[in-house]
Amino acid sequence: MKRIAIFASGSGSNFQAIVDAKKKGELAADICLLVCDKPNAYAIERARNENIPTFVVQVKDYPKKEDYEFAILTQLRDYEVDFIVLAGYMRLIGPTLLEEFEGKIINIHPSLLPAFPGKDAIGQALAAKVKVSGVTVHYVDAGMDTGPIIAQRAINISESETRESLQTKIHEIEHELYPSVIEQLLTKSGEVI
Repeated sequence: MKRIAIFASGSGSNFQAIVDAKKKGELAADICLLVCDKPNAYAIERARNENIPTFVVQVKDYPKKEDYEFAILTQLRDYEVDFIVLAGYMRLIGPTLLEEFEGKIINIHPSLLPAFPGKDAIGQALAAKVKVSGVTVHYVDAGMDTGPIIAQRAINISESETRESLQTKIHEIEHELYPSVIEQLLTKSGEVI
């Protein structure tokens, strides 16, 4: 069974969806570590509730990005992680992690990339008055939401859509799509791709 680390910065709703999929037998993976860059993130509480070890990296304690990424890499090696799943992790991944886990880091983004990359994709979509948005799962590269797309799912945006209603729709799709894509990637040909 592949060992995955989940990276999160916030509430951890996608983290919980992945854990729940495993508990229901819909995901064959060992979720062995949560990596979080915010010491007060609710994702940490979720991990504690599930007895999943947590590594909190306080970025301000490190002089350079490669230093804190090396601290993360040390944890990933200690836990023998095979695959990294970003779930609301709000930092760009640098060369230290990209080189070690090339082709083994994925992210979920709340838009139909390449539209609305970066922060506040939901707000960007509403401001642009688009009629369709959605969710993208993609491989992580050195850019911001620029890696190869793995899967997308679209949703219609109504005339009366609010940030809250669109966010609710997006989360529903994310919580269904992400665990499914992870399962497909981890079990395809029996190898992590």
